[in-house]
Amino acid sequence: MGFGGISIWQLLIVLLIVVLLFGTKKLRNIGSDLGGAIKTFRKSMKEDEQPESQEPAQIEKKENESADSEVQAAHKDKA
Repeated sequence: MGFGGISIWQLLIVLLIVVLLFGTKKLRNIGSDLGGAIKTFRKSMKEDEQPESQEPAQIEKKENESADSEVQAAHKDKA
């Protein structure tokens, strides 16, 4: 027995019919398109989660940069 009452031989016959109908090149293109879509989806999901945790660090960095530029400007005024 295979998956849910489907034997291995039945799965192989279905796979053979699909390959004969669509061809290996078309199946490869479909697979790569589907893989690219999943990869893009996962990447966008990770990007949505990251800005919340990185936002305070980015704000602190900007504050430090502005403070540094003020200090540099004060040193230039003294010189």
